[in-house]
Amino acid sequence: MTDYFLDIEYNSIVYNEKEVNLKEFECCTFNNCDFSQCIFVAVTFIDCTFNDCIFSGAKINYVAFRTVFFNRCKIEDVNFAMCDKLIFEIHFKECVLDFSKFYTLKIKGTTFIDCSIIAVDFMSTDLTGVVFDNCDLYRSEFAKAIANKVNFKTSYNYTIDPTKTKIKKAVFSLNELKGLLYKHDVIVK
Repeated sequence: MTDYFLDIEYNSIVYNEKEVNLKEFECCTFNNCDFSQCIFVAVTFIDCTFNDCIFSGAKINYVAFRTVFFNRCKIEDVNFAMCDKLIFEIHFKECVLDFSKFYTLKIKGTTFIDCSIIAVDFMSTDLTGVVFDNCDLYRSEFAKAIANKVNFKTSYNYTIDPTKTKIKKAVFSLNELKGLLYKHDVIVK
């Protein structure tokens, strides 16, 4: 049986391994909460917001994120690939997502604003229409991804192989053009 929580604000809670399991949260806000020890099982977040929370290292294999906003959160080394794919919608602002994985997910229309996205796995991910606004994408992997209509214009440090990634109508800045040409061993000045 799943416990249901509606329109509740949670502040400065350090959750243990199983504390949020078998729960559904709708229209809830989490401020300064620590989920890093959690091993999520059958958890649903609908129209929720996380502000200044820590997820680094959490196991989120069986979580549903349905229109969820992360603001100033630390989400390092988190594997989103096993999340519930039904109505999966997430947005990130000023977050650290380094070493996380979105492998094979459909994250169309997701926004990443002012985020650190270092060495993140976007392999085989459907990124159609995603916005990377002022994000550091150093060593992030886009092989076999669908990056059509993605906006990379204000982001930097990306390396994308156009022969291995679909990038039709994606937007790039002239300053970061080298990230598309790296494999050709050419010098852009």
